[in-house]
Amino acid sequence: MAETTAGNPSAASYLPIGGGFLLAEVGAQAIDTPDAFTHEQREFFRTARKFGRERIVPASPAIESKDFPTIRALLREAGELGLLSLDVPEEFGGLAQDLTTSALVAEAMTVQGSWSVVFGAHVGIGTLPIVYFGTHEQQARYLPKLSSGEWAAAYALSEASSGSDALGARTRAVLSPDGRHWVLNGTKQWISNAGFADVFIVFAKVDGDKFTAFLVDRGTPGFTTGAEEHKMGIRGSSTRSLVFEDAQVPVENLLGEVGKGHRIALNILNIGRLKLGVTCMAAIRQVVELSATYARDRKAFGKPISDFGLIREKLARMVALAYVGEAMSYRTTGLIDRRAAAGGAAPGTPDYERDRITAVEEYSIEASILKVWGSEALSQVADEGVQIHGGYGFVEEYVVERIYRDNRVNRIFEGTNEINRLLVPGTLLKRAAKGGYPFLDLATKAARAAEAGVPAAAPGRLSRERRVAELNKLLFGFAAGVAAKELGLAISERQEVLAALADVAMEAFAVDSAVARALQAAPDPVAEACVSLYAEESHLRAVQRARGALLAAVKDPVKARGALERMRRLVDEEPGDVVAWREAIAGPTIELGRYPLAWN
Repeated sequence: MAETTAGNPSAASYLPIGGGFLLAEVGAQAIDTPDAFTHEQREFFRTARKFGRERIVPASPAIESKDFPTIRALLREAGELGLLSLDVPEEFGGLAQDLTTSALVAEAMTVQGSWSVVFGAHVGIGTLPIVYFGTHEQQARYLPKLSSGEWAAAYALSEASSGSDALGARTRAVLSPDGRHWVLNGTKQWISNAGFADVFIVFAKVDGDKFTAFLVDRGTPGFTTGAEEHKMGIRGSSTRSLVFEDAQVPVENLLGEVGKGHRIALNILNIGRLKLGVTCMAAIRQVVELSATYARDRKAFGKPISDFGLIREKLARMVALAYVGEAMSYRTTGLIDRRAAAGGAAPGTPDYERDRITAVEEYSIEASILKVWGSEALSQVADEGVQIHGGYGFVEEYVVERIYRDNRVNRIFEGTNEINRLLVPGTLLKRAAKGGYPFLDLATKAARAAEAGVPAAAPGRLSRERRVAELNKLLFGFAAGVAAKELGLAISERQEVLAALADVAMEAFAVDSAVARALQAAPDPVAEACVSLYAEESHLRAVQRARGALLAAVKDPVKARGALERMRRLVDEEPGDVVAWREAIAGPTIELGRYPLAWN
């Protein structure tokens, strides 16, 4: 397995708990960054990128027209290159690579939105349940064919009445009288790859209440698929319903244990959320390249529109989002890889896979953050990309139009952004109640800082940005502490409070990751301008959302006024040279016609 801590020697011993970014001072420990990718990881990425550019992009018209034979052929080609088997143990035809490598390949597959969904559904939510939870016999039967692309996989969790409430599924399973089959009845909705998949990971409730996973083969008696959905975006991916009418699933196709399907569903979703956040960064870089090139070539009022301040402002913000998102993404994959490796088991063994899924559980907070932050960053960038293209951005001839449509679903699947927002502070509070997270210490530290005021950061590189990173954490701790004290256990039911707190936590993670990444690298004026620009705007958002959390939680005007007064001591109001930062980013971006901080 590739070592993700190369170049970051001190990172190897750094294993914070999930949500630990709120507890440690920025830069106190090294984090994994794109600068530290190994030669092997970069080679996997280059192989995947070459395949994407030379095979997927030219096939885009066929993919968008739902030419499933072509899509299946491309999956087989990807299998021949080893791109479908990175997460699979060697015993079953896999390459047993780490999560960082797998995420890099997923990035490279984001050259075409529909293909990215096909690929992700197959190698991720379709294959990983078998890798992590399948019996040896199930792994031997399915994984070699999935790794080669001979078979395609799908994941069936959602139902028409229980999209976000996944555990509220109504599909039922009962054991047949002869004990040889599980008999499934119900309907699944919005299932990617359903039109051509050979095996489906299906969740149903045994005897109506025990949430359980099953492996269902195409051709199973009583199992059919519905018609293709006609979607706003990702039009080339297959999306159908699944119908089970007394479907007879062999008893040996039970996946995991009866009543333990939630552990499979939630952890596979966590990996999907994380990878979705990562792949959004690749799409952002693509929009940067399309927009910078177009702006440089398009003339208005006698000069390129790239000379105009508002266009340069848009491009600078796009680049800053990509840089920050990369820092968050590979910090998280590195944490999971190192925690999995810390168990000492050899990659690809059952013990290693057990340790890796435990690591995924630990960093579920970070996975939810990546999903929400990444999908919303891409949504903003895609919108600005269309705006830069003007009327041309609204017609199908230009790629940015398809990216704009395709990206919209990212805020819906893998758990809506609303659900994932609730999970961020909700998980922290649940862990705190069980003694697994020092929430009280964090809240107490923030309350004391609000009383005393926070001193200026020590001089040095990114001094103000380091201070902002700490202030964002304190804003979360202060607002969360006040809300928890005011609402008690009822806080878990106050979605507007939890969502506001989640936004503050996301800004804390983003700035902390970006500052840490920049400080670990050699000084780079473009990278540091990205950090400065993002930190400036992030802090304003964090203050606003912390204020929102307080006002939603504290109804007494006197109490609310006092809390807001104390919180003002956690606000940085030093002026920053926003125009200079934007120009430092926009200039190289326009000159190169692409993302100027490429690690690949």
